[in-house]
Amino acid sequence: MVARRKAAVVGVALSDCGRVDDATPYALHAQAARRALADAGLDRSLVDGFASAGLGTLAPVEVAEYLGLRPTWVDSTSVGGSTWEVMVAHAADAIAAGHARAVLLVYGSTARADVRAGRRTGTLSFGTRGPLQFEVPYGHTLIAKYAMAARRHMIEYGTTTEQLAEVAVQARANAALNPEAMFRTPITVDEVLAGPMIADPFTKLHCCVRSDGGAAVLLVAQDYVRDCRTAPVWVLGSGESVSHAAMSEWPDFTVSPAAVSGRLAFERAGVRPSEIDFAELYDAFTYMTLVTLEDLGFCGKGEGGAFVEKGRLRVKGGELPVNTDGGGLSAQHPGMRGLFLLVEAVRQLRGECGERQVRRGDGALPRLAVASGTGGWFCSSGTVVLGAG
Repeated sequence: MVARRKAAVVGVALSDCGRVDDATPYALHAQAARRALADAGLDRSLVDGFASAGLGTLAPVEVAEYLGLRPTWVDSTSVGGSTWEVMVAHAADAIAAGHARAVLLVYGSTARADVRAGRRTGTLSFGTRGPLQFEVPYGHTLIAKYAMAARRHMIEYGTTTEQLAEVAVQARANAALNPEAMFRTPITVDEVLAGPMIADPFTKLHCCVRSDGGAAVLLVAQDYVRDCRTAPVWVLGSGESVSHAAMSEWPDFTVSPAAVSGRLAFERAGVRPSEIDFAELYDAFTYMTLVTLEDLGFCGKGEGGAFVEKGRLRVKGGELPVNTDGGGLSAQHPGMRGLFLLVEAVRQLRGECGERQVRRGDGALPRLAVASGTGGWFCSSGTVVLGAG
């Protein structure tokens, strides 16, 4: 029997992001993959595991073929924005069991360019079959589902639109420090509230941007860490959870599946939320950040509004920097953004983030991070705890 091995992230990269009008999704996958391999200093011949979702009829077969890979371990798990955190968990398990030595995770999308060119429209519905058939006829769009959950939290705990707006304001403050972010001009709570209403209580700036872009993450078994040009970032623990498909089957709109995936990830990593130096959280809408902070244990249930209004999420001066690149609200959001959370977390733990670099109280680099992705309309969650080498 092969001894169980630890898994480390040794290569991360983004493709060109933001406004990319002259590339296909396949090209963005390839660009991100090449850059991640170069980041690690490893040859693609070492890669025997591959994970991808969201592109092609036979994902990840088509993408692997495009990249010239012939993997012997594959994963095409597709659970929305949490896909990539779940895939990291699966990849780490495969590496630990000796089923793969190096696993490459890749994503790419031209969501913005496709809408601009008329190749697609904005997504109003995920489909009309199965349990969704009971909601679609009433015009219950994706954003409406998040808005309804946010409204429930406001009614239940007194959370205000101003507190939700603070999430967007602080994300933009972090984006201002990131030269790769799409939107960097500071915004105020009043500006967020004054924007056009999209789905009550969400105005435009409560919602993520639509961008193009790709990302890649390379994990290897501990045996290969010494061959890499980068310091390893270890996968310490992970958890995954699913909640519901139909809103009528969601027991509590104020509790996301991160309450389960987060608990599992922290338990398996052997750390507490209070030990985490920064967090990368899925933020298609401001409410997602707030409720995920609660469910991961950074504050009590119902206390998210008070927690975020104190500026705690900022890289500069914040007690718990969150979405240090600006997040989906300001940096980029090309669809399933979960892989971007992992790229940013690894870069922060390696101390590569320049002006937006997180520092501990004593000025040292961060040691522990959490990345938590959310899929669908709080349908699924994947949480990963990462530690610096």
